[in-house]
Amino acid sequence: MALLRVDFSSETLALGTSMTVVLPERASAQIGITGHDTGAPPPVLYLLHGLTDDDTAWTRYTSIERYAAARGLAVVMPQVHRSFYADETHGSRFFTFLSEELPAVVSSFFRVSTRREDTFVAGLSMGGYGALKWALREPARFAAAASLSGALDVAGMQQHDDRPHIVELLGRVFDRPLAGTGDDLLHLVATADGRELPRLLLRCGTEDHLLAANERFVAACREHDVDLDAAFGPGAHEWSYWDAQIQTVLDWLPLKN
Repeated sequence: MALLRVDFSSETLALGTSMTVVLPERASAQIGITGHDTGAPPPVLYLLHGLTDDDTAWTRYTSIERYAAARGLAVVMPQVHRSFYADETHGSRFFTFLSEELPAVVSSFFRVSTRREDTFVAGLSMGGYGALKWALREPARFAAAASLSGALDVAGMQQHDDRPHIVELLGRVFDRPLAGTGDDLLHLVATADGRELPRLLLRCGTEDHLLAANERFVAACREHDVDLDAAFGPGAHEWSYWDAQIQTVLDWLPLKN
């Protein structure tokens, strides 16, 4: 794989930002790496970071580059700071950046597929929330979307979590009631047409502090007949769990090559 840290100017954010990208290449001479490159534009996974991370976290703390190499998969990891992948009330338009500008920038910089059947999104924690929000709001863009240990009930967090740093964070990002809006995943599930949605996957550890939120999301999908591949097992909110589970995600993706 080719590994790139791309610093570029965002018109939406009106500032310089970064993304980390891995791209397939033939690697027959590289010991210990199996490269897979068909010559066609590769499928692409948008892989989203968590609240305390940046665009380098997935490559620093997991073997995503090696896992993607064997599958001929391009991986795009954007930086969005502590934005919850939202258009912030007091800040920048990060959801607009993610959903509109970033795919256009990626297509202009790199030769990757833009077909729905080749486009996927996944993330961990805050990024799990961002991945499912993007997929539920723009189902025609993705063939599959996955959340690992996702913060999937931000509306409930806003209503019931009285920790000062969470209150301050959600107030800065949203500063408006979230229940019943496009930033409320349970609302998006309740109003979705299940026939139009991409494949959805959820994994969360049973020792994770976000377990209850994930269980509520699973219950909402069941109530509204939204097909979801969900599983819980031993694990906490940490990188050894996510390194294992991102392999589950990659095995599950409907890759055609």
